[in-house]
Amino acid sequence: MQVSLESVGKLERKLTVRFPAAQVETRVRARIAELGRTVRIKGFRPGKVPSRVLEQRFGAQVRNEAMSDAISSSYQEALRQQNLRPAMAPSISARAAEGNEIEYVATFEVVPELPPVDVSGLQVVRTVSAVEEADVDRMIDTLRQQRRQWQVVERAAAAGDMVIFEYAATADGQRHPAEGFERAGTILGAGALFAEFESVLAGAAAGESRSGSVQFPPNFREASLAGKSAAVEAKVVRVQHAVLPEVDDAFIASFGVREGGMEKFRADVRANLERELNAAVRGRTKADAVSKLLAAWADLEVPRSLVETEARALLQQAQQNAQRAGVQPPQDASLFAADAESRVRAFVLLSEIARQNQIVPDARRVNEMLATIASTYEEPEKVVELYARDAELMSTLRNRVVEDQVVDWVVEHAKVSEQRLSFADLMQPQG
Repeated sequence: MQVSLESVGKLERKLTVRFPAAQVETRVRARIAELGRTVRIKGFRPGKVPSRVLEQRFGAQVRNEAMSDAISSSYQEALRQQNLRPAMAPSISARAAEGNEIEYVATFEVVPELPPVDVSGLQVVRTVSAVEEADVDRMIDTLRQQRRQWQVVERAAAAGDMVIFEYAATADGQRHPAEGFERAGTILGAGALFAEFESVLAGAAAGESRSGSVQFPPNFREASLAGKSAAVEAKVVRVQHAVLPEVDDAFIASFGVREGGMEKFRADVRANLERELNAAVRGRTKADAVSKLLAAWADLEVPRSLVETEARALLQQAQQNAQRAGVQPPQDASLFAADAESRVRAFVLLSEIARQNQIVPDARRVNEMLATIASTYEEPEKVVELYARDAELMSTLRNRVVEDQVVDWVVEHAKVSEQRLSFADLMQPQG
């Protein structure tokens, strides 16, 4: 096998490989012989099918498979010879060469080679927090809110009330809906409906009509109104206020607490909050460590193929989120190019730190993370069994553990200061 390597860019490589065509023919003959022992064809006894019949029936398929296998194995051997680490699968073009040889060209990007990653100068902030009794109280109140019942009231709508209403909006001479009214509902002050529209409904009682000029947000689900100022006509159908359940034995039992009463219920709530807190603390610290790494390696060039793949994945995720939210989905992956490049750069840096420091998945931490994931389901043992049967799920889990271990390594070797946050502040989304 002959191998030549050409650099066609900072990270792009062109690998030319030539090998004897006889290697493919050897594979073809071996596969035809194997088929002769196993295949059943009408009119021939098992194991007695002539080679010419097998060749006519399966020759093209077997040759394609043999060629693919030969290219794959020689490509892997060429990578080992040249000490290359491709970022993604290559683009391969093959052709017959002179002298009964086969030649192909594999074009791909490589993972950048980095010097030892020194994090000793990074200023990393480690977040610390704790669950207090007040946090447990607030969570129990949230659970009550989730089990609230809605009761019709004969009064003007106020904050916290559910308002069912009908509306029509006209923008640029176009009415939505074209005829009649569209029915909708919202809880005033909950943020489900944008503030300008809520102001039209606030203070109105059932049967009351209101009108006003409303600036619809750019991501509004109805394209004819998105980003436009419209004249709105609205009529309140009914107003309902929330009735919260008492925290009694029935309420506690509805969360699976059959024994132990309030003490056990609060202990379970605390345990769930502490699980959320631990994940949030680790997430905050990880985000800060990664941001400091990215700042230190801001000029690191990463494979464009990885960035493009990540941008497409982010676009697909955004489209799914938009669909669930009932707003217009984005269509252009380039909108996510900057985020994608940051993610890929972080991936490259964390992977390189793991490689340089021989950081491999810790079996105990893998089991702990799996147990944590499983504990959020009603039948944890089935989740564990699912992971045990699915190699891809386990590989993803191990990668997450390695990433966490790398962050721990960075924090251990960097300059660290602590930031103490309340549980409520910790759980606020970061801007």
